[in-house]
Amino acid sequence: MSILEDIRDSLTESLVGLGDMTRFLLRMLLGVPRALLRPELIVAQIYNAGALSLVIIMLSGLFVGMVLGLQGFQLLQRFGSEEALGTAAAIGLVKELGPVVTALLFAGRAGTALTSELGLMRTTDQLSAMEMMAVDPVGRVVVPRFLGAVIAMPLLAAIFSVIGLYGAQLIGVQIMGVDSGSFWSQMRASVALEDVMEGIVKSLIFGVATGLIAVYEGYYSEPTAEGVGQATTRTVVTSAVMTLFLDYLITAMFL
Repeated sequence: MSILEDIRDSLTESLVGLGDMTRFLLRMLLGVPRALLRPELIVAQIYNAGALSLVIIMLSGLFVGMVLGLQGFQLLQRFGSEEALGTAAAIGLVKELGPVVTALLFAGRAGTALTSELGLMRTTDQLSAMEMMAVDPVGRVVVPRFLGAVIAMPLLAAIFSVIGLYGAQLIGVQIMGVDSGSFWSQMRASVALEDVMEGIVKSLIFGVATGLIAVYEGYYSEPTAEGVGQATTRTVVTSAVMTLFLDYLITAMFL
């Protein structure tokens, strides 16, 4: 009975948390029009969330593309289809690896930064001071950070995919000897607009999910050092699980 009660309490707590997060999202959406009147705040957050994540995104994209080139060449060689390496690498990166790996890296780098920043503002009573001065902290502080994450995610995913394609071409063409013309021509002929749109939709949804989780956990974190640390941990874990879950749903929807 105690195990069943624990399961029931966990499910109830999860549903309550999901409801609170949904209300928080609606509250942020109501503040979006006013936040758009101050674009400099959004641009600054795009820089913080996107530009400062470029190094890890580009390095990871290069190595993922190189590994994809090695594994893809080894697999396609068994069927005598090495020229299709460009197609396999492009579809794998644009539809799957680009959005998913970018979201996981974004949660680990930018998501934790957003959570810890808002958590520190909660700990030092900066958010409470805004409320006392009749300033909405959600509209002034949270919404620009959320929009910055949503806008930066598709851009980072596109950069990841481009660098990954270069890494696959570097291994497949320069090292493994795949014909360069076949690599690029088959890729251009096989990758359709629907494949690109699937990657864009995934990256946008992942941006909304990871950005929402990061700002929610930071805004409602316990005002202690331990509370901020726990909120940061929850951001990474929840974002990773939610990204993989949403990836399955979106892939099934497009199929």
